Amino acid sequence: MTAKEIREFSPAEITTKLTETREQLLQLRLRKQTGQVEKTHELRTLRKTVARLETVARQKSLAAPAAA
Repeated sequence: MTAKEIREFSPAEITTKLTETREQLLQLRLRKQTGQVEKTHELRTLRKTVARLETVARQKSLAAPAAA
């Protein structure tokens, strides 16, 4: 998921996606600890997605008062 795609989401959708992605990351970390993960690169991808979601959410929250 790219930042350009994320910017098209509403703030509520971003929050929902952020929660879902963090849950996926948690599950993947737990599976990694038990040795059940074959694609370890997914951890990095999910971490980057979380960062993108948080960044865009922050940008939108700062832009909202300025627009008002």
